[in-house]
Amino acid sequence: MRKSKPSNVKTIQHKSKIRVRFAECDPLGIVWHGNYIQYFEDGRESFGNETGIGYLNQKDNNFSTPIVKSVCEHKLPLKYGDIATIETTYVDCDAAKIIFQYKIFTPEGLLACTGETIQVFVELGGELSLTIPNFVVKWKQKMGLLDD
Repeated sequence: MRKSKPSNVKTIQHKSKIRVRFAECDPLGIVWHGNYIQYFEDGRESFGNETGIGYLNQKDNNFSTPIVKSVCEHKLPLKYGDIATIETTYVDCDAAKIIFQYKIFTPEGLLACTGETIQVFVELGGELSLTIPNFVVKWKQKMGLLDD
């Protein structure tokens, strides 16, 4: 059963591209299923670098964001040499977590994979944050997700 997003949920979408490398494929030249999670990370890293909420921004603010849940649904295979498009969507929420949804498209524009990751905020000393860190609140304001 699929959960539908309430219509008032704000999102930010970012597109990036990756080239499928030889090392990511099985002997038949098809991407091994576990590599799609790495492609999600590629999309997430590109999103973060483009919007100012990347891993180094988090580290500079004494936080990391480990993944606590990941979902990956395979639709069509990617092959060695393909240039795929990763559509990474940040889904805003009021909780102290980050939700990303992903769509990966073949070079022909067909949907190859969908997925989602959920990350939580952990202070670099190891303490789980139960509230949204201040630097994230400021980022959300800058991105138009919150009122000033």
